[in-house]
Amino acid sequence: MTIPEVQRAIETVWHMESPRLIGGLVRLVRDVGLAEDLAQDALVAALEQWPETGVPRNPGAWLMATARRRAIDHFRHHGMAEQKHEQLGRETDDNQVDTHDSLVNAMDDEIGDDLLRLLFISCHPVLSVEARAALTLRLLGGLTTTEIARAFLVPEPTIAQRIVRAKRTIAEARVPYEVPRGADRAARLTSVLGVIYLIFNEGYSATAGEDWMRPALCEDALRLGRILTTLAPDNAEVHGLVALMEIQASRARARVHAQGEPVLLLDQDRGRWDRLLINRGLAALAKAESIGGSLGPYALQAAIAACHARALRPEDTDWNRIVALYDALSELTPSPIIELNRAVAISMAHGPEAGLDVVEPLVDEPALKGYHLLPAVRADLLFKLGRLDEARCDFERAAFLTQNVRERKLLLDRAAKCA
Repeated sequence: MTIPEVQRAIETVWHMESPRLIGGLVRLVRDVGLAEDLAQDALVAALEQWPETGVPRNPGAWLMATARRRAIDHFRHHGMAEQKHEQLGRETDDNQVDTHDSLVNAMDDEIGDDLLRLLFISCHPVLSVEARAALTLRLLGGLTTTEIARAFLVPEPTIAQRIVRAKRTIAEARVPYEVPRGADRAARLTSVLGVIYLIFNEGYSATAGEDWMRPALCEDALRLGRILTTLAPDNAEVHGLVALMEIQASRARARVHAQGEPVLLLDQDRGRWDRLLINRGLAALAKAESIGGSLGPYALQAAIAACHARALRPEDTDWNRIVALYDALSELTPSPIIELNRAVAISMAHGPEAGLDVVEPLVDEPALKGYHLLPAVRADLLFKLGRLDEARCDFERAAFLTQNVRERKLLLDRAAKCA
């Protein structure tokens, strides 16, 4: 492999393995900040060695073994207990290095999943809601500060400060490295669900880079969500979130052309949708509905996704039901982004003019100032109304705002059609 090919391989491995690596290291060193530093040290070692030696057969295990050796050096340098040296040393034995599968599937307690335990640490009540989400996306999603900032629609320095302060707070509060139990677990589920869905969304529609999707993030989010259903089998929102992710993930193969270009929902070949994932999603939605009570935000979004999944053709979509579901969602958790999605549904049910009436008040919404989908939706509605010059300007503005190369090309192509 050439040096650029090795560097790309290292970047891919890092995105896939860093959450598991950090989770395993936190279990060993009991310090989130130190674990991330050790993981970064292992990455530096890979950048130095792999161009000469090649990418190892089990890159994740190589990174873990290297990070553990760095941990031993750290504890020795700081005069820590010999017992810690021996514990780490045993786990670093070259003849007993964890394989990739054992890193993912190790069983230590009722869940036995480093990622899940790290997720609950990141969502600990000592942190603000914003800090929980930012830290978890950083540690478990493998996202950059820039990507997290775009997900939250806030400035990048704000996210960087949240992450630094969150790690410091966890260390000072001596947060235990364990899955919470009883009432504490129930109280923290809401935050965990929100973070898992943010991770899924980053995989489903990457905010930056050259790939429209990052499937590994979707898979991690789905796996964590499925595990949560065993933790909270009677929680409707847990099943609602899993239903939503299963149904959305079912479209993955149809969302991109062979060359990687994005394909919008109404243009997708529905024969390529994964019926197994759809059926799993519909079953999870049915479970959420059977638990009783009013549907929560995730279950409502899953019900919207189910409307698309049940339609064999775009023209079969029950847009009136989707509008009603968005009305309920907007009343339950009002937000500018939900209102923008509701506008799209209204335009499909009642025409582009009706949708534009809902979009226009959002133009001055501060939270959507840098949100590229606002001008993208507005441009689409203007295009359908024949207001081509205005549509072209908004498509170009949306292209300027997005950080995703594939999405930018799609938006510029649509702008060109307006001419």
